[in-house]
Amino acid sequence: MSVTDTQRRILDAVDAGFDAQLATTRDFVAIPSTRGAEGPCQDMIGDLLRQRGYEVDDWHINLDDLKDLRGYGPIEHDFSKARTVVGTYRPTNGSGRSLILQGHCDVVPAGPIDMWETPPFDPVVKNGRLYGRGACDMKSGTIGALYALDAIKAAGLRPTGRIHFQSVIEEESTGVGALSTLQRGYRADACFIPEPTGAKMVRSQVGVIWFRLRVRGYPVHVATAGSGSNAITAAYHLIAALEKLEEEWNRRAASDPHFKTLAHPINFNPGIIKGGDWASSVPAWCDVDCRIAVLPGWSIADHQAEILACVAAASRDHRFLSNNPPQVEWSGFLSEGYELTNSAEPEAAFGKAYDAVYGGATPDLVFTALTDTRFYGLNYDIPSLCFGASGEAMHGFNEYVDLDSLRQSTKATALFIAEWCGVEPAQ
Repeated sequence: MSVTDTQRRILDAVDAGFDAQLATTRDFVAIPSTRGAEGPCQDMIGDLLRQRGYEVDDWHINLDDLKDLRGYGPIEHDFSKARTVVGTYRPTNGSGRSLILQGHCDVVPAGPIDMWETPPFDPVVKNGRLYGRGACDMKSGTIGALYALDAIKAAGLRPTGRIHFQSVIEEESTGVGALSTLQRGYRADACFIPEPTGAKMVRSQVGVIWFRLRVRGYPVHVATAGSGSNAITAAYHLIAALEKLEEEWNRRAASDPHFKTLAHPINFNPGIIKGGDWASSVPAWCDVDCRIAVLPGWSIADHQAEILACVAAASRDHRFLSNNPPQVEWSGFLSEGYELTNSAEPEAAFGKAYDAVYGGATPDLVFTALTDTRFYGLNYDIPSLCFGASGEAMHGFNEYVDLDSLRQSTKATALFIAEWCGVEPAQ
């Protein structure tokens, strides 16, 4: 691989700023920005953007503005404090191509704290890794993108294309944060999202449907359990039926041009179960929150109908549910899968950046989770690239990002910005 003088200056600037980048990342990870509590993270991002001289747009999200847009998923929790923050850089001459840089600051719950080796919101660096909830998914990537912009400036350069740096919420449950930026009117020639992809480019990703099974039973004293109907065991019956639906969807996935390379790309997960009121009473209720994937090109409405039909058929085979059918509620993601297309130009620009940092061609990733890239590509045909660092235990215990990989991905991000937007000497 060959590196130009301009690229070398930017790469050296990333190295020079990496200690500061790591310190900022630790501060960001230390904020427990679970769903509904993202405000302090958005405050921090707003401050960082203002310190750097960007125009800052910080607004409360109005769900009424979004509910009829493609990809909207229902919100069930208190959304009164939900905000999006966008910082805009406007070039002097505007000769370069525009770019959206986006990260999400929301994180999933940490689970039982005593099962972590170190506290999830007290980030720790050890063995070349930064540990903490959100360290990998994806606070390190968000801060990395910000410091990539810093490196361009520190190298004595400035981009010649307009850049929107977007910090969004709700990536982990609906995606309405990203959707709000599009409703607000933010557009660009390309989008780049530095999710942790293990230094691979996401080529195709699943969509996701969230739904809740609301099962009702007939309560009696456990001494005469046979005369009642146990809502919890009835829920197990429905889960077993949905696992068979999962098998059927995976058989269909075997013919997909991207996902046929994977043995089991469609994953069904009963993720939350609540039910019953008393250990000696046959439970009268059970709610199960579920997630299942769909592939690119699969209709959300059609697959919702299949879920409903599966639950209805399983209920007809059950002694109690046949006359007391459960309810199915759509409780979050209603998100299509996304395949990266019409992206030759930004991919060529990123390919140059990748080769200068890693050497060779950018490897592809077929992704069995989802990212916010779908909104840009599906809703507005904005090519949306997703590439980032390596790490482990996203959504699990002892989540971490590998710091060497973070340094490398920050370099690739900086070089991509310079190549895509263009740069000129700062004055």
